Order: sequence, then structure tokens, then C-alpha cells
Amino acid sequence: MKKIKNLLLLTTLIFFLASGAFAQENHQVFINAKGGIYNSKGSKLGFIGKDDIVRNAAGQKVYFIDRSGNVIDANGKNLGKAKKNGDYFNLQGATVLSLKDVDQEKCAILDPQGHNFGTVHKNYKLHACAAHCFFLEQEKKKAAVK
Repeated sequence: MKKIKNLLLLTTLIFFLASGAFAQENHQVFINAKGGIYNSKGSKLGFIGKDDIVRNAAGQKVYFIDRSGNVIDANGKNLGKAKKNGDYFNLQGATVLSLKDVDQEKCAILDPQGHNFGTVHKNYKLHACAAHCFFLEQEKKKAAVK
């Protein structure tokens, strides 16, 4: 009986750890030097236009960042605040994601615990974490509908 309990516990632990690793991989966002926003599978999620407005893959406006750093969605709702260094804060002022230089061109998108959630070209630091949070929320909404 004890062996069965230990085996069950071990199996549960392995499943939990494996699902966490896959979940993190699926939630990565990459922003290239041209402003293209992609998920970990290489599917285009959207892009950052020359007008600094973020659009989805269909070209529809999804959000912009005003002069104060407020991230405003297409319906006028404030989603959070982006700093010029790329850090992103929720409406309560808590850090959601931040950036760390990887090399001369790329930055890593990190959560407060230091987990990597993707990369961004340095030209798009302002949008990095906001884009990640926005498109992650869209993926969650799609998954909930299925």
C-alpha cells in the first residue's frame, strides 16, 4: 500500500512539473526587430506599427501606450502601466513583468521570480511586457471558450 501511495505521489509530481514546463513554453512571446509579435510556436500574434499602436494578426487595433505610459486597449480600458525600460505594472502598481538585457539586440521578458517568458528586440522595450500580457490574456480567453 505504501509503495502504491509513493508511486501515485511521484506520478502526480512528475505530471505537475511537466505541465508547468509546457505551460511556460506556451506562454512565451517574441518580438522581432521589425515589431512582429509571435508565440513560441512561431504563429504571428500581431505587430507594433510605426505609429506605436499594437495590432493583432488581422490588423485590428488592440492597444496603445499613452504619453504617461498607460496601456489602453481598443475600447479605452486601462490595462496597466509600461515604463520606458520595459517594466510593466498592473493597475495596483505591482510589477507584473520586467526586462533584462541578454545581448546587444535582445532583452529577456521576466516575471518577478526571474522566469523567462520570451524575448524582445531592444527597439521595442516599451511594448515588450505589455504585449506579452495582452496576448497571453487573449490565449487564456480562447482556451476558456474551447
